[in-house]
Amino acid sequence: MSRRGWLAAGSACLLLATATQAAAQAVPPPPGSTARPQDTEQWTPVPAIVTPGATDAAPPTDAIVLFDGRNLDQWVNSRDKAPAAWTVADGLLTVAKGAGNIETRRSFRNYQLHLEWRIPANVTGSGQGRGNSGVFLASTGPADAGYELQILDSYNNATYVNGQAGSLYKQHPPLVNAARKPGAWQAYDVIWTAPVFSGDGAVTSPARVTVLHNGVLIQNNAVLGGETLYIGKPVYRPYISAPIKLQAHGDPSPPISFRNIWVRELAAP
Repeated sequence: MSRRGWLAAGSACLLLATATQAAAQAVPPPPGSTARPQDTEQWTPVPAIVTPGATDAAPPTDAIVLFDGRNLDQWVNSRDKAPAAWTVADGLLTVAKGAGNIETRRSFRNYQLHLEWRIPANVTGSGQGRGNSGVFLASTGPADAGYELQILDSYNNATYVNGQAGSLYKQHPPLVNAARKPGAWQAYDVIWTAPVFSGDGAVTSPARVTVLHNGVLIQNNAVLGGETLYIGKPVYRPYISAPIKLQAHGDPSPPISFRNIWVRELAAP
């Protein structure tokens, strides 16, 4: 068939599909039915108006800005709740490994999180010793207690797959490896649904996580088996709300940096 024939056939198929869809929408109710289009229209409650940022990475009007390049007022040391002592310079937040992990002053339950991170261009090391950090989506205690989304240089850097960038550490590998080269900025966009516990501490609904890495879906409503453990199987410990924590990993590679961190609190699903 000629190119013109292919185009004509394609146009005919498109017109047929459109006509079929329109006909399906116009099917009248069965004889004797009193159903009306208005019966399935919902007018209230009217969704709140949220003005998006100038770009998809910019915070919308209902976001809580956790780091905008100026200070660490929203953060504390996760060990003793003293003021966070990481380095803020040139609009960036850089890990101070000797200062320990930091976490938000506020606690959160269900939320949408955006954060950007950069592995230094001069990164050294290999495996888990190369640009290692993490964001704990719920910090349930000091040190590394909580639920970790791994940060690592995973551009041409082999390691166990449930420990590479984008993994829910030791539980779920990412669906794909969307890592950029060291020196380039990377972004996580996260939807966190907190676990729900009954009065006796039993899990009635597990934690769930959806993650986009650099705009690519890498965790699709992943169900967690409990908190992150370096050794052993994950377990749940009851909690209601928790801070978000950033990890100062002890590997010897140069420290990573963060920018543009914001969160939107969400209602329970």
